[in-house]
Amino acid sequence: MNGWIVALIVLGALVLEFVFLYLIAIKPDTSRKKRMDEFAKRYVAHRGLFDAESPENTLAAFRKAVRAGYGIELDVQLTRDKQAVVFHDYNLKRMTGVDKKLSDCDYAELSSYPVGGTKERIPLFSDVLHEIGGAVPLIVEIKVEDDYYETTKAAADLLDGYEGLYCVESFHPFALVWYRKNRPDVLRGQLATDLFSEKSKQSFGRKFVLTHMLLNLSAKPDFIAYDHRYAGNLPFSVCRNLYGAKTAAWTVQDEETLEKCRKKFDVMIFDSFVPSEKD
Repeated sequence: MNGWIVALIVLGALVLEFVFLYLIAIKPDTSRKKRMDEFAKRYVAHRGLFDAESPENTLAAFRKAVRAGYGIELDVQLTRDKQAVVFHDYNLKRMTGVDKKLSDCDYAELSSYPVGGTKERIPLFSDVLHEIGGAVPLIVEIKVEDDYYETTKAAADLLDGYEGLYCVESFHPFALVWYRKNRPDVLRGQLATDLFSEKSKQSFGRKFVLTHMLLNLSAKPDFIAYDHRYAGNLPFSVCRNLYGAKTAAWTVQDEETLEKCRKKFDVMIFDSFVPSEKD
């Protein structure tokens, strides 16, 4: 047999093996899709229904979202003294003007900083749960860098006593693995974006694994929360079209984009505008 033909056969076999392994690695858990329907019934306010008077991830923004009947997406981090708080950025500067990492501050210090130039303060996660009180569905992002364990467990312990409807999501697959092993009944979602297009400073290998969600095999997410700008990318298309996974769009910021996202996403996470009522 011609050497070129042999080489092509070997190459084809390797390509098929790579595709097979890729499809196994990226496969989400679709056995509980119906449970995601409740989150798709209403729009989800990203960090609450925030504005200049009610900054993102504050009690004021969450009250407005509840009054408007929107679901709520929020972010949970841990302070230096291991208090679970609701705040998005790892650094405080954008929202408080203080150039410090949140994880370097005790809660007593955090609570002295006004958020967005208002009277609002960075809230404890426990206070947020009490304020919302099960009135609307929650999507809780476990906001972690590399050390996922303490934040994930702290959030889970507080959510154990919460009687409202909620699910969790995280960019960190190991936070979802922890939930799969320790809170298997809780719906979990893999957050992802195209880290190459976003010019992330992470290593090539890490960007490839996270962009393509190759740890879905271990995390077994119930839904995929993907940056809507990259909904045409291969990993999202495979999860959505091949496996039929439930999906959440983040973050929709105008009505035109909302209409486009309806074709590919089940749950709409929005900010910066007020969506028209669903049909």
